[in-house]
Amino acid sequence: MDSVKIVLREDFIKLGQALKAAGLAETGVDAKIAIQDGEVQVNGETEYQRGKKLYDGDKVLYQGTVIHIVK
Repeated sequence: MDSVKIVLREDFIKLGQALKAAGLAETGVDAKIAIQDGEVQVNGETEYQRGKKLYDGDKVLYQGTVIHIVK
């Protein structure tokens, strides 16, 4: 399983932005579709909101890659 670390510049990053920042979605539309189709998990739960705020310590799972959100 691959792993990507995203370092926060603000207090949070939105889920759609995190997928793009990690290189797992080319566009916001790609991220939106993946999230709406239930392909993305945040902290072990399927997430359907593209605007879900991710904070330090959150983990996102998409297509076998874990995104670690760190401050």
